[in-house]
Amino acid sequence: QVRLVESGGGLVQAGGSLRLSCAASGSIFRTYTMGWFRQAPGKEREFVAAISWSGGDIYYADSVKGRFAVSGDGAKNTMYLQMNSLKPEDTAVYYCAARRSNIGLGGPGSVDYWGKGTLVTVSS
Repeated sequence: QVRLVESGGGLVQAGGSLRLSCAASGSIFRTYTMGWFRQAPGKEREFVAAISWSGGDIYYADSVKGRFAVSGDGAKNTMYLQMNSLKPEDTAVYYCAARRSNIGLGGPGSVDYWGKGTLVTVSS
């Protein structure tokens, strides 16, 4: 069993930065993919970024490419999402996710483990 706990959300002005963390307890194997989804009020949960825990592949949604960076620290079992140049449309609850596969996260239905989420609010 894997438990994921997010931290680092908050209120920031447009153009600012935040770094989210996701601490995993339990065994995260090199065959796993970890990543982030987000869900804005009234919208569906959408993919943001993912990283294969073997370190080989990183994926981003087009809407965050060039602004967000996902990374992982295997020794600490912790994943990060550095968010720069934030926009009001980035406002959402951000969820940490893990999938027992090394070929990406897939859609929300493919995720095996979820965190409870952390709220990011970007003011204009």
